[in-house]
Amino acid sequence: MPRAPWRRRRTSDSPRPGGRRWAGQLRRSGAFARQVLLVRVGRRDHELGAARTLGFDERPYGGGSRPTDPYGVGRLTTAEIESVLPVSPALGPTDAVDTTGPAMAIPLLPGDRTMARRAKFAVVNAVTLASLTLGLLAIFQAMQGDIRVAAACLIACVAFDGLDGALARRMGVASPFGAQMDSLADMCSFGLAAPVVVYASLAGSVSTPAAAVACALVAACAAIRLARFNVSPKDGRFFCGVPTTMAAAVLAMGVLIGLPVSGTVQAAGVGLLAFAMVSSFPYAKLARLIKLPPWVWLVPVVGALVDIRITFAVAVVGYLASGPLLWLHQRRTA
Repeated sequence: MPRAPWRRRRTSDSPRPGGRRWAGQLRRSGAFARQVLLVRVGRRDHELGAARTLGFDERPYGGGSRPTDPYGVGRLTTAEIESVLPVSPALGPTDAVDTTGPAMAIPLLPGDRTMARRAKFAVVNAVTLASLTLGLLAIFQAMQGDIRVAAACLIACVAFDGLDGALARRMGVASPFGAQMDSLADMCSFGLAAPVVVYASLAGSVSTPAAAVACALVAACAAIRLARFNVSPKDGRFFCGVPTTMAAAVLAMGVLIGLPVSGTVQAAGVGLLAFAMVSSFPYAKLARLIKLPPWVWLVPVVGALVDIRITFAVAVVGYLASGPLLWLHQRRTA
């Protein structure tokens, strides 16, 4: 009896094995690609169940056995499928293909969800929303030409921003949701509202491109700093760069009191403050400044009574210069 055509042996002119064995390998490769597509488009249990009915079994494809599906595809192991799945950095390999059940929503308030804690949680987030609303009000007032009122709204934003964090820690309702919400409110109030108010104050005293570039630097550096703050380890003694809250307070106070300098100097100072936000220089936190000896605070108080604008400018320049000086001191003592 003549040999079946799919059983012919390897020939000298072609290294490829002929017949059914080679076609079976091609079918297995195609089945593997189809299986990957089924998982990558986000299908879960019911798709995988349907795939298993077509022969995508978790058992390995046996050496001499034939596929049982009608399309002639081979069986794939779960490890083979998971090896090509895209895995998120925040999730493990098993989380990417977890099909044990429906997705569960993460509670916004960790811990005991009593009515008292929910009320406290709502109060804290209401303070954060108040800061966001004041930032929007500052933008509206700046658009109408009320620059000083807009600056006063920014100072109120700074007060509410410090209040929500203190209330969350004191009431015991601090949560990752609150931290992210506070960061978004800071971006709206200090990263957007503050540049708009400064731009409105610089109109007429400096060219429009210079004012736009300086204010755009404030917005961009505020976004970079807030994103870096969310993913960086925290230091209880110093800030890494000038915080956005303090930068917005400096800008608002400068607009409110009216610094006796030209528009070009003001635009340069705004750009310098923006770069200070994204710098790596250590700046002392407000809690450490409050613990200074009382006689240290006597100097700025007396200076504010004499001329508040010059005293404010000297204090801002001194604080900005303290970062590089502390950095040099740490380098020498290290």
